[in-house]
Amino acid sequence: MIAVVLVIDAVAALVSMGIVVLNARSAVVVEMQASLATVEPLVADTIGAGQVDAPDALLRTLDLRFQTLRHVRVTLVDMNGKSPEVPQVRRERYTAPDWFVALIAPPVQRHEIPILVGAQRVGTARITTEPRDEIDEIWGYAMSLSLASLCLNLALLIALYLALGRVLAPLGRLAEGLTQLEKQDYAVRLEASGSREVAVITDRFNRVAEALGEVRAANGRLNRQLLTAQDDERRRTALELHDEFGPCLFALEANAASVARIADSPEPDRSRLAARAQDISAIVGQVQTLNRDLLNRLRPHGLGQVALAASLDLLLRDFSRRHPETIFTGAFEALAQGYGDLVDLTVFRCIQESMTNAVRHGGARRVEAEAAEKDGRLTIVVRDDGVGIASDHRIGLGLSGMRERVDALGGDFQLDTAAKGAVVRISIPIDTDRDEETISARPR
Repeated sequence: MIAVVLVIDAVAALVSMGIVVLNARSAVVVEMQASLATVEPLVADTIGAGQVDAPDALLRTLDLRFQTLRHVRVTLVDMNGKSPEVPQVRRERYTAPDWFVALIAPPVQRHEIPILVGAQRVGTARITTEPRDEIDEIWGYAMSLSLASLCLNLALLIALYLALGRVLAPLGRLAEGLTQLEKQDYAVRLEASGSREVAVITDRFNRVAEALGEVRAANGRLNRQLLTAQDDERRRTALELHDEFGPCLFALEANAASVARIADSPEPDRSRLAARAQDISAIVGQVQTLNRDLLNRLRPHGLGQVALAASLDLLLRDFSRRHPETIFTGAFEALAQGYGDLVDLTVFRCIQESMTNAVRHGGARRVEAEAAEKDGRLTIVVRDDGVGIASDHRIGLGLSGMRERVDALGGDFQLDTAAKGAVVRISIPIDTDRDEETISARPR
């Protein structure tokens, strides 16, 4: 900004110099013409009043008298072209530089007036314009004006530098704050100072830093929950493998050993072999059921291969099989074939977790699940008649996981306590064009 001011000053100085030169040139021409108009009669009158009987003395007297004139020079010469020998008057030294004189000086004018004594011509008075006198005056005026302008501009630049430094200092602190944000230091805050506009920018900066800090904290919590959920899932899987698959494998091993002993006997007992075969078959069926439940928990079977409503119906039947004391009902007829793997998996997991919470924590005897598409959004409602949610209940991984899944899709998640039981309400926006492409690409 100071550089811009300096450029403006330079342009203004050039324009001012041009104006001064033009005005000075006109002023010098007028002054020279006025001087000529004044000096010529004066010279003529002075010559006419001179001594008639002494021509040489007359020339010396006139020369001494005309040496003090300004703006013109009068030179007296005799008939032989020589000037009288008279002491020269000391003149002031010119100060204007030659380039300035060349810009302003008009053409030199010369007039000659004969000097007569009676009827006899004794010499000539040569009148020559001398613009350097006027140009020196103009140069002095221009130098004084330039010096005053220079001092004024220097004072203005100093004041501007101090004022801009004070006004723009908060921007320097803002730049430092942005550098701290770039280094992921979201605890940085700026003090509101300076002008109103800078204060508004500072306030917005602090809000952005606070929002980034909250997002970073939320990401940290999410990462910890993710690690905890992974560890819990691994622990749960390990327990099932130990508690469920371990006894089954041990029973298979025992029955296989029993079959081997019976087969090694001289006369194998067919009834005992048949009993061991039935035991093995029952154990294998139990292992298959456990394996199906485990795989379904890790990745819902058929999701993405069959319609979403069919997958949800299978989920309800599985819950009914595992919890025969609870009635599970569902209404999924208003759903499309599918909405993409991410949306389908979110719907499936949210309904699965809601029913799990209703049975495990709510002690519900009836659970109702509804899912429908309406006005470009997918709405999910899960109701139960359990004990509801206590006011001091801590949000666990299941609820927080559902909320994060829904938030990641830009949806809304609500958990309400009804007159009896709890109600989970979820709304997810859907992209119709994307869903149609996804559905058309799926195998039928």
